[in-house]
Amino acid sequence: MIKPTVKRRTASHSNRKRTDGAAQRPTRKTVKREPTRQATTDQRRQYSAEQEGQTESKKARIIAMLRAPSGATIEAMMRATGWQPHSVRGFLAGVIRKKLGLDLVSAAAERGRVYRIANRAAKPIEPAA
Repeated sequence: MIKPTVKRRTASHSNRKRTDGAAQRPTRKTVKREPTRQATTDQRRQYSAEQEGQTESKKARIIAMLRAPSGATIEAMMRATGWQPHSVRGFLAGVIRKKLGLDLVSAAAERGRVYRIANRAAKPIEPAA
């Protein structure tokens, strides 16, 4: 038996006409949407004024805690930001030390390891005895 060299092409499903007499699928109804209301210029100004009065950022909170003479523990920074311990440690290493280039010192104390930003003239934190 000899095989044909050219395969017979069949019509695709989308090109065929329905011959079974079945009804076509009904078209979807379009839903009219109400136009979106854009903020007026006064509303934009009021919103930006509210943003200016926002509380300080988490980054600023941690830096303020670290600049205090008593320093801050990881637990205190976790409470202030809502971050997990590995996120706080990553922030200290990546942002405080590397990105900002601040001199971060730590010391073991009764309440845990205390971190602070050291001034060049300040002494390191002494562990509480």
